[in-house]
Amino acid sequence: MKLVPRYTDIADNFAIEDSSSSVAAPQLLLWNEALAQQFNIDVEPALRASTFAGNEPQPVNAVALGYSGHQFGHFSPRLGDGRAHLLGAISDDKNQLWDIQLKGSGATPFSRGGDGRCALGPAIREYIMSEAMHGLGIKTTRCLAVVGTGEAVYRNPPQPGAIVTRLASSHIRVGSFQYLATQGDVEGLKKLADVAIERHYPSIQSTGAQRYLDFLEAVINSQLALVISWMRVGFIHGVMNTDNTLISGETIDYGPCAMMNTFDFDTVFSSIDKQGRYAYGNQPNIVSWNCARLAESLIPLIDEDDEQAVSLMTPLINQFSTLFNEQYNQMWAQKLGLAGYNEDDVELVSKLLLLFQEHKLDYTNTFDALTESLKGGKVPDKLTQWAQLWQKRCDENSYNLMRAANPRVIPRNHIVEEILAQYNQHGESELLSDFLAVMSNPYDKTANLARFQETGKDDKGYQTFCGT
Repeated sequence: MKLVPRYTDIADNFAIEDSSSSVAAPQLLLWNEALAQQFNIDVEPALRASTFAGNEPQPVNAVALGYSGHQFGHFSPRLGDGRAHLLGAISDDKNQLWDIQLKGSGATPFSRGGDGRCALGPAIREYIMSEAMHGLGIKTTRCLAVVGTGEAVYRNPPQPGAIVTRLASSHIRVGSFQYLATQGDVEGLKKLADVAIERHYPSIQSTGAQRYLDFLEAVINSQLALVISWMRVGFIHGVMNTDNTLISGETIDYGPCAMMNTFDFDTVFSSIDKQGRYAYGNQPNIVSWNCARLAESLIPLIDEDDEQAVSLMTPLINQFSTLFNEQYNQMWAQKLGLAGYNEDDVELVSKLLLLFQEHKLDYTNTFDALTESLKGGKVPDKLTQWAQLWQKRCDENSYNLMRAANPRVIPRNHIVEEILAQYNQHGESELLSDFLAVMSNPYDKTANLARFQETGKDDKGYQTFCGT
């Protein structure tokens, strides 16, 4: 791999040099060949396990990144990579730099007493979910590999250990800016913002304060697009802390995430989200809140007078709800195949969502059935009366609009759990290859599709946990 260093010139204690801890018996469990080709990763097969376990020396010193985070609303000024090592950056086939990071690779200066390791189940979950989200067309970090460590991770109960290799266009988070702002490091803030602009928003050519106002607006738009895409497919992140909010607008951290089966705005799966802060329907509000925390961190780059800086940024933050409503309505228009969105459609969508909740309809399969009803399929029984009104708004373009917006298949929670159980018991899964093949084309009819469209049992009591 041709690695280049990342973030080492931003500020002191932002990217701290630290080596991963070697493991006893690395075994390559998952390898993403398509991703390896995209990034020209030419590590010999015999060395892949040891390389992506962190056992092999690299020409660039690995670092652990510092960041802060509002975790469930409570601010922690010093979090950072407690069990991850950034190896550096590699170029893709378009000559863009991407971060490559090992997760579960041992304790770092940010570990706060933790062992820095990752259990096998969460590592496999991250690989499954990130590849599924990529297939669904949603911006996400990617997984190159999962390596078993041959060592136990001491959780309750003890579990086999693993290391995930993650690729991201960058690991710059809202919490990265909070970290530097908390230290009063204005120079570091400026350097970080300029790196983020160069990598993610190169069209920004303004200077001075306007440059960072434009940056804030660009991040808001990226976060808006991301949360709309989550809601379109029924994804619930589960832990939308500012340290898990990437400036790029990519999904990161698949610990307590899950997919919604039965439609309900209040759906929560995360075991630690006792108040429903990150419920399906609350995600837009949290995105807005996280963007406001970014704005607070950027104040020193906008104006020496804090009040003046806030007055310049407030309109950008305040427009979030208006922009969200516009894009949210457009999302429903696409899911229902409507050309545009008019006032009458508000009632049409509202009635549909009430029927979803009243009859506990499956979100994915119901929209799939509605889509196929335009090609002669059957409208779900509970929606026949409503469908008479809806079909009056459809035209010859409706099917294609709906097919592009409504996946036939998602990573069902019971399927994910079955795969994880197989790995925990046998170190492999006979189900995974078929599942990943279907999820690589989730909007099309493919072999084995019906197997993965099954809803499984009611997931009302289903819980997910932080683990990676």
